[in-house]
Amino acid sequence: MAWPEAGRVLVMRAHGDAEFEALGGDRVQAVQGFFPDHARLQARDIDAVVAPEGSYAAALVQIVKSKAETLSLIAAAMAHVEPGGVIAVDGQKSEGIESVLKAVKRSLPVDGTMSKSHGKLFWLTRPDVVPVEISGWAVQPAPVDGGWLTAPGMFSPAGPDAGSELLAALVPRFKGAVADLGAGWGYLAASLLKEQPDIETLDLIEAEWSALEAAKENVTDPRARFLWADATQVVPDRRYNAVISNPPFHTGRAAEPALGQAFIAAAARMLKPSGQFFMVANRHLPYEATLKEHFATGTLLAELGGYKLYQAGKPKSARRT
Repeated sequence: MAWPEAGRVLVMRAHGDAEFEALGGDRVQAVQGFFPDHARLQARDIDAVVAPEGSYAAALVQIVKSKAETLSLIAAAMAHVEPGGVIAVDGQKSEGIESVLKAVKRSLPVDGTMSKSHGKLFWLTRPDVVPVEISGWAVQPAPVDGGWLTAPGMFSPAGPDAGSELLAALVPRFKGAVADLGAGWGYLAASLLKEQPDIETLDLIEAEWSALEAAKENVTDPRARFLWADATQVVPDRRYNAVISNPPFHTGRAAEPALGQAFIAAAARMLKPSGQFFMVANRHLPYEATLKEHFATGTLLAELGGYKLYQAGKPKSARRT
C-alpha cells in the first residue's frame, strides 16, 4: 500500500486507543462521535472532531457493527479524499469486514487486502469520479414511522424499541429535575415531557454525537437539556429527583452487562437522597445484584415481552454525601 508521505490523513470512527504513527502521526485528523473514544483521543493530543473537515490525502475507515453506517463512512471518506488518494478499510471478521469488502468490490476495484488474526484490512484508490452507488451509501437522519428522526447505527433506528415503550408507559409522575441516561435519539425524553407537566428539567445524557443531534430534532420541549457525555462518568451540575434509563449492553456485537451495571452506579451518584431510578433491561441480564449494591430499596415493576422494569430508591452513594 503506497501511503502518502504528505498531506492530511482522515481516520473515520477512530478508536480511542489506536496508534496512528504509521499513518502520519500529527497529520492525522480523527473523526469520532462516541464521547469516550473522542475524549481519549483528545487526551492523547490527537486532533479529534465529530465530522470530516476539508480534503485529505488518504483515509482509514474503522468499521462499526452497522453495515449501513460503515458504508456511509466509506462514502464520506470518498467525498473528502482527493482523487488518487488511498482509502483503507479495517475491521474484524466478527464485525462484518468480509461483507463490507464484497460491497466495495461490486463498485470499485480493490488494490489489496491483508488478513491477520481475526481482522482484515483492504485498500483502494479514490477515483476521479466516485460511482453514484457509493455516493448513495451516505446516510443522513431521516424520519421513520411516528415521525421520529433516526439514522443507521443509532440504537433502534426503525423506531422506539419495546423496552423503551414499556418504561415510558409505566413510570409514575415525576416532579423537578429528571435525567435520561443513554438518551439515544430522544424517544423516552420526548414521551415524558409530552405527558408530564411537573417535570422542571430533563437532561438527555448521550455519548453518541449523531444520536444527540437527532434528539435535538425529536425533543423540542424547552425543558430539555442536551449533554454530550459518557453517562457512566459525567458529573452533572445538579442532583436529580428521578433518573430513567434503557442502558446499552453491547460492545460491538458482544453482550457486555458491565455497561448497564455502570449506568446503575452512575444513577445512584446523580440522584438526590429521595430520588428514584427506573430502568428497563432485557430479562436475561444480571442487574439485580448491582441494584442492591447501590440502592437500599428496589422493586420489579413489570416483566413483559422479554424485558424487566425496575424501580430503585434510597441511593446509597447519595446518603453518604
